[in-house]
Amino acid sequence: MKRLPVFFLALCAALSPFAAAADVPLCAPPPEGVTSLWASFENPAMKKGAGAMSNRGGKGAAFRPVAAGETVTLLETAGSGTLRRIWMTLATRTPEALRAYVLRMYWDGAATPAVEAPLGDFFCAMLGRMEPMENDYFSSPEGRSLVCALPMPFRAGAKVTFSNESGEDLPQLFYDINCTAGDAHPEGTLYFHTVWRRENRTQLGRDFEILPKVAGRGRFLGAHIGVVGNPSYSGWFGEGEVKMYVDGDTEWPTIAGTGTEDYIGTAYGQREFLGRQSGCPVSDDQGRVWTFYRYHGPDPVYFHQDLRVTLQQMGGADKTQVLKMVEQGAELIPVTIDGAPLLEGNAPKPLDDPSLPATGWTNFFRRDDVCAAALFYLDRPENGLPRIAPAAERTAALPPVK
Repeated sequence: MKRLPVFFLALCAALSPFAAAADVPLCAPPPEGVTSLWASFENPAMKKGAGAMSNRGGKGAAFRPVAAGETVTLLETAGSGTLRRIWMTLATRTPEALRAYVLRMYWDGAATPAVEAPLGDFFCAMLGRMEPMENDYFSSPEGRSLVCALPMPFRAGAKVTFSNESGEDLPQLFYDINCTAGDAHPEGTLYFHTVWRRENRTQLGRDFEILPKVAGRGRFLGAHIGVVGNPSYSGWFGEGEVKMYVDGDTEWPTIAGTGTEDYIGTAYGQREFLGRQSGCPVSDDQGRVWTFYRYHGPDPVYFHQDLRVTLQQMGGADKTQVLKMVEQGAELIPVTIDGAPLLEGNAPKPLDDPSLPATGWTNFFRRDDVCAAALFYLDRPENGLPRIAPAAERTAALPPVK
């Protein structure tokens, strides 16, 4: 008997509110009181028997233009339900456009969005780079569409909007959002959230916040991350560790990784690969551009009080390269050489200290252009985190696509 995909069962079982629905055979009878609906421009209000009426049924509303500065409501519904799948495509897909368009989602009549992110970064097209890809939750089969298959429950209503903040009219926007209405969510069902942020440049010696401290009970699902390397540095950008400050952690985290590429499951650098739970769609050493993702489906990250997730801003190169960068005026702080710490003791040990080896792999704090869309579930429809940066900040200095 056919069943839902293993990844979806694992996610739903871990989140518990979806376990009953997800672990049912595909041939089981439909749940009482639950209906299936799609929102699209052919029937945005999802009214019964009212789809595809435009142009006497002749595909009169498959898409619509979105003027510069305009916000379009893609879905708005009352009562309980679950968003199951979102598909979108659009005529303008430049990196600047995909960073300027904003997707927002509101649950249960909340005043602020639970999801607020640039369209591309939300759909795993970090830095506006649409590449053919597929993982457990997001896909772009041929690099021309955007698909999300994460469950997003709500109790009293949902609203999804698309905002064109690019300054230019968008000729065509296509979409459909597939959902179920009337779901009986158990007590404690979590709401889906996405927060996006960027630093250009990061601060020397200070970790980049993938997820600023959020209060509540929930689960960190993962992140979509983009890095544009600072041309002042040579060598490898990704020595930084991912750290998770869980349930009251302050100065030091409970969860700490060992390196950026290690976090996404590879090692000793990262080339392009696409995995179910982690991957690197773009790895351009010459252009100093990397995009990567990591999810915590099989290894859940739960929190019961609060959570903060960071990425250490650290690179590495041979000591001779690092000394040359210093001579050329690069901002950096050496932290280890061949694994030996340089920051311990009363004063940091300078790299030209005669007691240190003449050569050796040297890790150092550095500053780059880093962005991240953090995906998480929370026990409330609002997260209280800062709102998204203006379009001018989001789109400034995006690297060109070769």
